[in-house]
Amino acid sequence: MEVLTNTTTLSSAELMELEDRYNAHNYHPIPVVLERGRGVHVWDVEGKRYYDFLSAYSAVNQGHCHPRIIGALTEQAQKLTLTSRAFYNNLLGEYAEFITHYFDHDRVLPMNTGVEGVETAIKLARRWAYNIKGVADDQAKIIFVEGNFHGRTLGAISASTDPDSRKGFGPYMPGYVVIPYNDLTALETALKDPSVAGFLVEPIQGEAGVNVPDEDYLPKAFEMCRQRHVLFIADEVQTGIARTGKRLCCDHYGFKPDILILGKALSGGVLPVSAVLSSDEVMLTIKPGEHGSTFGGNPLACAVAMEALKVVEEEKLAENAEVLGKIFRTRMEALKNRRPDLIQLVRGKGLLNAIVINDSEESKTAWNICLALADNGLLAKPTHGNIIRFAPPLVMTREQMEDCCGIIERVMADWE
Repeated sequence: MEVLTNTTTLSSAELMELEDRYNAHNYHPIPVVLERGRGVHVWDVEGKRYYDFLSAYSAVNQGHCHPRIIGALTEQAQKLTLTSRAFYNNLLGEYAEFITHYFDHDRVLPMNTGVEGVETAIKLARRWAYNIKGVADDQAKIIFVEGNFHGRTLGAISASTDPDSRKGFGPYMPGYVVIPYNDLTALETALKDPSVAGFLVEPIQGEAGVNVPDEDYLPKAFEMCRQRHVLFIADEVQTGIARTGKRLCCDHYGFKPDILILGKALSGGVLPVSAVLSSDEVMLTIKPGEHGSTFGGNPLACAVAMEALKVVEEEKLAENAEVLGKIFRTRMEALKNRRPDLIQLVRGKGLLNAIVINDSEESKTAWNICLALADNGLLAKPTHGNIIRFAPPLVMTREQMEDCCGIIERVMADWE
């Protein structure tokens, strides 16, 4: 295993202690302190190399420190980084044209983080409901699904069914309706309310454990929304930008959402960039002064996002995710057949996959497996206790994927 010369004066243990002492305790990281990354690999401060099988929750689809994206960043950073939207800048128009053509929408509203994109989409849907659909003032409703994860703002957690995200932060946002995921009958019932403005859903629920719906769920849900004059809002912050084997996860099913939310890999993991895309009818309901962000649409973000999207297309990362995802699931299914006592289920699409450990959510089995994987040079992390999500950078080669599958197999084959 490759080891680099240590370049820091503090050890991993000292750095973890420092963070624990001075930082808020709002995360529970795997005990590895990372110092640099390149492609599919990251290195800790002692110089040990790991395969990254989380990709910063799919923000690093193009690989760590992709030279083209870093090049766009450094070139633009020496010219102009931020003007605010009080003035025009020379890149926002170019970026807006590029991304709207790339994803086939009329207009974009640029923001920074994924959850800001979600909040923006909710505001757009409500405004559209009042101005276009004719819903009475303050009566618009948004339908969400159980198990969702749209971020951790008050607006997002008001729709959450995860007690860790929600409990102790009320009161919650009104006008939200939460129904079961992957349940068309429940959606049909909820859509009967004429005050419904939108249906907001992750095509695959990533944080919930890579829950993949029935093959007909999303296209039928889209048609049902269309029949009821309700906006279909796709949160593709994690599933978008080639992660599932298509440019967007919705592309697997042949429809274009009315509102599309993007983030994470939109910048290749270089800086926070998010975007909401929609039609003229929806987007132009927002007027000057009614929504915005100091950093939204800044020239640095525009330069980076355009290059990040070009890399996805020119390096055929969606196609690579489709091929490698099948290899991964085939080998993990074979492992499950050898260890049904340990592995309950393998699921996913493209390079967004998960293994459900045959144990309770309260157990430490999945966590301990991830510690063992780290010891063997592969980084992953549990979600919801007994589920391990596997999402490597999309620049991974077949040889690297086979190597990684071997690491997972060796750790789990001997697990007691």
